[in-house]
Amino acid sequence: MSESTPPTITRLGALRDAGYGQRTLREELRANLESFMREGRPIFSGIVGYEETVIPALENALLCGHDMIFLGERGQAKTRMIRSIIGLLDEWIPEIAGSEIHDDPFDPVSAFGREVFARDGDDTEINWLHREDRYGEKLATPDTAIADLIGDVDPIKVAEGHHLSDEYTLHFGLLPRTHRGIFCINELPDLTEKVQVGLFNVMEERDIQVKGYRVRLPIDVLVVASANPEDYTSRGRIITPLKDRYAAQIRTHYPRYRDLEIEVANQEAKLPTLEGTTVYVPEYMQEIVAELTFQARSSADISQASGVSVRMTIANFETLVANAQRRALALNESEAVPRITDLPALLASSRGKIELEYAGAERTEDEVIHDLIQRAVRVVYEEQVGEEDVKSVVEAFDQGWQVEVAASLPSSGYLDGLDEITGLRDLAVKLSGGKSDAQLASAIEFVLEGLHLANRLNKDEIEGATRYGKLRSAA
Repeated sequence: MSESTPPTITRLGALRDAGYGQRTLREELRANLESFMREGRPIFSGIVGYEETVIPALENALLCGHDMIFLGERGQAKTRMIRSIIGLLDEWIPEIAGSEIHDDPFDPVSAFGREVFARDGDDTEINWLHREDRYGEKLATPDTAIADLIGDVDPIKVAEGHHLSDEYTLHFGLLPRTHRGIFCINELPDLTEKVQVGLFNVMEERDIQVKGYRVRLPIDVLVVASANPEDYTSRGRIITPLKDRYAAQIRTHYPRYRDLEIEVANQEAKLPTLEGTTVYVPEYMQEIVAELTFQARSSADISQASGVSVRMTIANFETLVANAQRRALALNESEAVPRITDLPALLASSRGKIELEYAGAERTEDEVIHDLIQRAVRVVYEEQVGEEDVKSVVEAFDQGWQVEVAASLPSSGYLDGLDEITGLRDLAVKLSGGKSDAQLASAIEFVLEGLHLANRLNKDEIEGATRYGKLRSAA
């Protein structure tokens, strides 16, 4: 069977003769997961940093056939993890043709499916359902109604002569329509209590009730949800019996190491491309962008309950490259290499990604971000540059050298007199990993700013430029 072509069998009898084996959704997921694991195939591609934590918990839940909820702050790939479970479904499964809820031809549960099966038997017509069509998703909002998730009486069908107690009067909601599939509710605590109660039967007894009529509809669905931990544990946001029905609570987290944060950013970032201009991002600039996010996640100025998403790192990485490209265009340079003087551009891509712990009464959002950037630069500088590396550089500035830099300064302008400062060129080559003018200019800025933040050089802002010089003694 090809990846895009369904089987050609169109009748139940032929399907039975072909030896098709019926199994429940959970049996299907368990068997396919087992196959993936035995063959060593990756199950959750594009997920970084969860190999020892989240993925084992998810695999356990699937092996147990548990409904599950993913708890984590924003930007922790909760929805991506949930959607990735689709890959464990069979590529194609048979359904009774015309069924609104993808009835299994061997075991129909809807009135329509049962009637067709009773009438046609082995001649029942079947269609093939692709795995992508077996996933349903709903973002929970306060106005989400029982009718949206479970269903409601259709007045048009009543007007056509059906009795209220007749299943044919029902308009099925999203959950029944995901029969034999996976249904995800994002931000579960935002559902009203009435709707939360409506999920009880679906998750425990596996049937639905509509408008007081108990309709025996044993749907086979894996109910998955996501939520912010603070909302999920907050009294009044979610009712306790519903929590109890989620057999597995899977806690997600942000990348625990900076190299993982960088890996995610490199994987997800959509970097702009310019014809005739190459992009080179030195390791230390990547480290600074990731460290900025790490600093935000530990800052007392920022609400940690809301979290600081990996999206901040991704957006900042894209913005940093774009600002370097903008300079390369303006100066007609063929290589765009981000510098320290590009970091103020990250204010625009960091705003809105953080939530201040206070309501802006003490410091503005931009002031907080500026401080975080400085902390990030200093941390990375101290990791990558040793005292012996800059000893001769500091001595040259102590003897009266000054260096002026600017975001709009051509890369070649950084090389004037470079060799007069002993050791600076060698250090710049070591840090940048290259010898081009743009790469050396970036490394020089990094060294100078690091020395300033380490209280080894003085820094003055003058008319759109920055001048570094001998450290002034305290008065």
